[in-house]
Amino acid sequence: MDAQDLANLAHLRRARDLIDREYARPLDVPTMARHALMSPAYFSRRFRAAYGETPYSYLMTRRIERAMALLRAGSSVTDACMEVGCTSLGSFSSRFTELVGETPSAYRAREHEAVAAMPACVAKLTTRPTRELPSRNGEAVRDPAP
Repeated sequence: MDAQDLANLAHLRRARDLIDREYARPLDVPTMARHALMSPAYFSRRFRAAYGETPYSYLMTRRIERAMALLRAGSSVTDACMEVGCTSLGSFSSRFTELVGETPSAYRAREHEAVAAMPACVAKLTTRPTRELPSRNGEAVRDPAP
């Protein structure tokens, strides 16, 4: 790996950190790319090469992870959807079902006693959506790189 690759990776981490911190606010690829000091097209290509998924897919995975925690805590599906930054309940429910394998309502209704007994860091890893399904746009949905 040369110096340019290392610099690009550092810039990509800045953008990924932005997504992790600000997942609930409106984020688009141009905004993420600005944080990575890259053009949107170059950023999207480099992000996918580095992390195995598109920036949007990574953002949605973060949102769904947070929504899962909110649903386990008793939030309504609508409240969880809005709190994680999704504006369309239908799109949120579709993506949730795609990643988790069950609807948000079914997930909320299910018992989560085992997760409640785990430390938060273990619960996050255990409940991370990792389904290997093609998404609507054909990209593979997979667990992001650490």
